[in-house]
Amino acid sequence: MKSITLKLPNELESFLVHLEKTTGKSKEFYCQEALVQYLEDLEDLYMALKVKNKKGKLYTTEELLESLKSNKGV
Repeated sequence: MKSITLKLPNELESFLVHLEKTTGKSKEFYCQEALVQYLEDLEDLYMALKVKNKKGKLYTTEELLESLKSNKGV
């Protein structure tokens, strides 16, 4: 397994330390889980950008995000 060095804001580090103490799971565990979730969401977003509607329009990221915010869907 590869490792990376990551600089975190103090608040985020404190939050991770709190999670580590209260759950018994490592800070590394939570960082890996967060990264996996983020990358899966990003992949979903990129896949959605490729989906075309009935008119053949390709949606921009801004249009998709606005649609998600308004809960209307594209």
